[in-house]
Amino acid sequence: MRAGNMAGQKRPLQLKLLRNMIRFGYVLTVLTVQLQNVSAQAESSVLTVADSNWTLILEGEWMLKFYAPWCPACQHIQADWEAFAKLSHNLGISVGNVDVTQQPGLSGRFLVTSLPTIFHAKDGSFRRYMSSRTIEDIQAYIVQKKWDAVEPLPGWKSPSSILMSGMAGLFRLSVWIRQIHTYLTNSLGIPSWGSYVIFAIVTLFLGLLLGLMLVLIADCICPSRPKYKGGKTVVLQKDEGSEDELEDTLTEEKHASDLDNDGEKVSGEEEFTEEEGSPGTEAAAGSDERSTETSVRKRKPPGPNSPKAT
Repeated sequence: MRAGNMAGQKRPLQLKLLRNMIRFGYVLTVLTVQLQNVSAQAESSVLTVADSNWTLILEGEWMLKFYAPWCPACQHIQADWEAFAKLSHNLGISVGNVDVTQQPGLSGRFLVTSLPTIFHAKDGSFRRYMSSRTIEDIQAYIVQKKWDAVEPLPGWKSPSSILMSGMAGLFRLSVWIRQIHTYLTNSLGIPSWGSYVIFAIVTLFLGLLLGLMLVLIADCICPSRPKYKGGKTVVLQKDEGSEDELEDTLTEEKHASDLDNDGEKVSGEEEFTEEEGSPGTEAAAGSDERSTETSVRKRKPPGPNSPKAT
């Protein structure tokens, strides 16, 4: 009996001890995970820059690296970049990373064409880092202010400019088109040429739609003026008066036109009479000359009493 009682008393103690051990293990696991997270955050001082928070680099001093996970050169400088990030607090700068495979908009905004690409940013002024990628050279670039001798990017090429914002949109659009093409060819089984035909039709339709919208906007902003002839304008102005005034005006115009016609007829008759009278005048002049000659011929010869005879 005593042995049975002893066994029954030991079981609750064992269960209680087991429960305490489980609780202790759970607490220890949670503490371990938290310590690992804290140590990881302390070890990595590299900030991840994305489309949502890229405006942070417009303030302060930054060193920003563009990389891709599949790039061997990017993997080669990863250790030096992490070591340089640990010194960022003492240097008074911020260190960031941009994964171009996840952030195509930022790669278009900075016009990244090769990997890895490093930029230095100082209060919104950007310069491309072209020196050696060792931790010593990067640190000297900041400490000795070698970036001051490098010409910054021009205003139109700045990541915050309107042109580069449009370039970022084009890069995002290209990635979106590539994803659609992959979906059409892989998921739906459409051949590549079929996908190209679909994109061509959609492009033509969007072009026609955009052109129609531009024409409508231009017509609303600068509407075309109607062209009226002079006679129609006069008629419209006359319609505003009374009917009596219209009749009087028409009568006066008709009378004036009749007078003009009569004047033209009279001038024509005068010209005709002048033309007919010109030959008679010439004939009269000729007859006068002939009579003068005959009178000269009929003169008598001088007599003996003339001065010549004496």
